[in-house]
Amino acid sequence: MSEQALHLPSSPAIDAARRKLVLQRIQPGLVGLIDGTISTLAPIFAAAYLAGSRAALLVGLASALGAAISMGLSEGLSDDGSVTGRGSSASRGLITGGATFLGGTFHALPFLIHDVSTALTVAYVVVSIELVAIAVIRKRFMNVPLPISLVQVTLGGVLVATVGILVGHA
Repeated sequence: MSEQALHLPSSPAIDAARRKLVLQRIQPGLVGLIDGTISTLAPIFAAAYLAGSRAALLVGLASALGAAISMGLSEGLSDDGSVTGRGSSASRGLITGGATFLGGTFHALPFLIHDVSTALTVAYVVVSIELVAIAVIRKRFMNVPLPISLVQVTLGGVLVATVGILVGHA
């Protein structure tokens, strides 16, 4: 069955509801996931190479919490929704902050493993899964072709992880 055959019929009401969902829920969550996943890579990997698993875990959790607060506030304070129709600033801020925390936390958790080499290997796998998940969400809700989305998010992740690895080996 083709992908087009799976789509439900469209109507102005369905289109408006989908647009509202994307603007008020999906986009703030996606921004948070992307930021949390990518921005925390450099400090986590630098800490792992410099000081080991415990440091990477603590730096990762601190980075995820700090990024979540920052992104939540940024999203919540940037637009009250009255001009753009993007919905409640508090709701968008909570969604963005929560998604940022999740995105930054998942690849910090492998550093509960004391052996840093094993933890790094697991963390690389977790990051790969996170980046694929982000690409799939972008395809599903933002209509970005999957191959393009995979290249975009992977390139961003590789660039930031490389910074962390280079700093960690300095």
